Formats: sequence, C-alpha cells, structure tokens
Amino acid sequence: MDWCRYRFRSIWDLPARPAAVYSVLERAEEYPRWWPQVREVTPLDELTGTARFRSFLPYELLVTARAQRYDPAAGVLEVGMEGDLEGWARWTLSARGTGTRALYEQEVEVCKPLMRRLALPCRPVFRANHAVMMRGGRRGLAAYLDGV
Repeated sequence: MDWCRYRFRSIWDLPARPAAVYSVLERAEEYPRWWPQVREVTPLDELTGTARFRSFLPYELLVTARAQRYDPAAGVLEVGMEGDLEGWARWTLSARGTGTRALYEQEVEVCKPLMRRLALPCRPVFRANHAVMMRGGRRGLAAYLDGV
C-alpha cells in the first residue's frame, strides 16, 4: 500500500435543486464564502486556479486545479490537481426528492514533504482532518443554499 495515496468519498444531501447546487459549485472562487476550510481560491484563467485549504491540523495545502470535465447536463464537475496534492476531485449531482444528492469523490497523492514523512503514523489523523473539512463544507453549502 502507498501510504501517501488517498481515496475519499462523501455524500451530501442538500436542500436545493441540482441546477442551483451546480451553479454554486461551478464558482470555485466563491467557495471561501461558504466553506470555512477553503481559505482562498484565486482564478488564473478560465480553466485554472489555485486553492489554499486548512482544516483543524496546523498546516495548509496549496493546489493548482484545472477543469477537466464541466457537464451541467450530467451534473458533473471534475478538476485535476497538482501541488501539495496530485490527482483529481469530482462532484456528481443528482436529484433526490426536492433537493440534491451531491457525491464528492477524490483520489490524490500527498506531495507535501512533511505529510509524506508522516504518512504512516499520521494517516488516521489526516483522514480525520479531511472528514472535518467535508463536514464543514456540507454545513456551509446547505446554509448558503438556504439563504440564496
């Protein structure tokens, strides 16, 4: 097993229709408005931007993300990432009752040197850090959608 590789999967049930959720998720530069652990997103061009994250652990991750799939009809947004994390992340949205089920999937390899050195002993803590980030995002997006 490569201790520096991670695969994450989260499901968020949200109180808005898929088109409304998609319109929020496609504007990554606005994530810091509703997702506390996304500290900064800076667009570089129409398809690429940098993002800075920090959850409860005392370190930040910096990635450059590039749009790989943008399909509003299918409800799919996917980016490739490089920097402190290398890999991809994808949102897949589907209608669920009067709201949306948002599936978030991510496959990455950690490239940040300190995290690589601590990969084996700290893996459970790194996974918990990610889980806290995802809970913060789900709560923030649900509240944001309620207010829109």
